[in-house]
Amino acid sequence: MIDVIDHRIINILKINSRFSFAEIGRKVSLSPSSVRERIQKLEELGVIKSYSVQLNQTLLGNGLEVFIMLKIFDGKLQDILREVTTYPEVQQVFRITGPYNIHMQVVLKDQLHLQHFIDKLTKFGSPTTHLILSEITKNED
Repeated sequence: MIDVIDHRIINILKINSRFSFAEIGRKVSLSPSSVRERIQKLEELGVIKSYSVQLNQTLLGNGLEVFIMLKIFDGKLQDILREVTTYPEVQQVFRITGPYNIHMQVVLKDQLHLQHFIDKLTKFGSPTTHLILSEITKNED
């Protein structure tokens, strides 16, 4: 059973999964060994599936970040589902309901790179692009 302290630990890990057990323990009033045990339990239960890294795309040479909604042409869904995960620009991709079939988060070097990327997608469907201006993050409790 996951309790309030487990939820607090999860929220702390979502902010920075590299916090030490001691740092997390100070925030939730537990010893480092208790925090370690709780995190291991959450991993064993599958609540925590993995840890990841958030990258500064600008420092990696990617000046544009966009969401692309793709309305798939008839008969092309399986093709795009196979191919889209091979594109290095695609950070996340979701199959969704509604008038669009695919929603992706994409990082690109510049507008020309975006143009070429959209050109690749048009064989599968009709894309609509939304430029990401900034990310709004949750405050730490």
